[in-house]
Amino acid sequence: MADTTVVLLTLIFYKLLLLALGWWASKRVSDDSDFFLASGGEGGGLGPWTAGLSYAASTSSAWVLLGFTGMVFTQGVVGLWLVPGIFGGYLLTWLVMGPKLTAETAAKGHITIVDFITDGMTAKFKRATGLLCAALILFCFVFYISSQFQAAGNALDEVFGLGIAEAVILGAIVIVIYCLMGGFWAASLTDSLQAGVMVLACILVPIATVTAAGGIGTVVDTLHASQHHDYFSFTKGAVGMAGMGVAMGLFGTGLGALGQPQLLNRIMAVRSQSERKKAAAITIGWGLIIYSGLICLAFAGRALNIDTGGESLFFAAAQNYLPAVIAGVVIAAILSAVMSTVDSLLLAAASAVSHDSGVTYRSPQRALLFGRLAMVGVAVVAVFLTLFLPQEIFSRVLFSWVALGAAFGPVILMRCLGLPSRDAYSFAAIALGFLIAVTAYNVDGALADVIEKWGSWAVGLAILFIGRRAKAS
Repeated sequence: MADTTVVLLTLIFYKLLLLALGWWASKRVSDDSDFFLASGGEGGGLGPWTAGLSYAASTSSAWVLLGFTGMVFTQGVVGLWLVPGIFGGYLLTWLVMGPKLTAETAAKGHITIVDFITDGMTAKFKRATGLLCAALILFCFVFYISSQFQAAGNALDEVFGLGIAEAVILGAIVIVIYCLMGGFWAASLTDSLQAGVMVLACILVPIATVTAAGGIGTVVDTLHASQHHDYFSFTKGAVGMAGMGVAMGLFGTGLGALGQPQLLNRIMAVRSQSERKKAAAITIGWGLIIYSGLICLAFAGRALNIDTGGESLFFAAAQNYLPAVIAGVVIAAILSAVMSTVDSLLLAAASAVSHDSGVTYRSPQRALLFGRLAMVGVAVVAVFLTLFLPQEIFSRVLFSWVALGAAFGPVILMRCLGLPSRDAYSFAAIALGFLIAVTAYNVDGALADVIEKWGSWAVGLAILFIGRRAKAS
């Protein structure tokens, strides 16, 4: 068991550092543009390292460190289908959609991704589409934020024996404070710090665990000798169309990245096209390290037969195979990193309430105040949901991720490719893509999984294509 004193001291230091970053970033916030995108004022915009690392950390937090690792640990190689999907999302967002997002934000001063979606629409559809997008973001992100709170609360309870309620509330207060001060600047800086922490942890813990298991070769031999053959099946033992459905369902998860406001905001905020390309390379390199380490950890943990729940594997391995002091630092850092991911989600949800919904203000200061109040409100709802409606982290995150991707992804992709559709068709594509994804999520089976990930996109793209033809005629 790791020394809890070390964990506590590290946690305190990390939280103080986050608050210091928030205070520093507050000096660069003068209006809602700075608060939600860091694009206004002198020196606005993100450099490649901050943009690339903060994007990476926002894609991969509790659901990767805890959920993805737990899935591979418990279900085997079928979980690896998520990896090419995630990297496909990296490439599509940064290199295919990125040029248009970065250029149009600089030219037109967009503050959120919904500004990009509704640009050029008539006043009637601009308001209606903005309200729809705001409602979907708020709905999904309350669940997403709740999953992050739950992950950190469970871990703090396991390490300290601290009640989950106390752990969740304490962490939420710290995050809300530095976000209220520094907005997007603070979130981007702290997410970059988080990305570095995750790299360090995803090197140390897997190496220690693989070493304890006797090395890669021994891990492979042990798994083949002890596990059922379905553990090594890329379709979890399913064959034919059912097997293809399992694979395509997991692979399609990567499409969700194309519709995530907290990710696309990073691309919108990059200072230049050359820095956007560097940021893309940084994100991809970071991902290679993270996923390689977590896959090794999952298989080594299975070979060692670690007695823990799937989503607790990371913490159990750190406690079992690292020296107490190092384990304490790693556990504390990861706890803080998981919690700090909430900042980007809170900002996106708050911007949906205060900006995307079409509320008008008499002054920029009023807009900034309302954005901050909206952030507090979203955090309170998410904490309530965490405490009274707990659910598996991986499931809750994937629901939010896939549903928003299906709603926004097709419309954003078509616009980035220079293929906009008529206003009514764009509205319909957003609504139906979301509805199909949510409906299919609540149905069991591989076919429903494929419809959730791919069918929702196919319908959205078909509607937009029809709308484009109608526009051309």
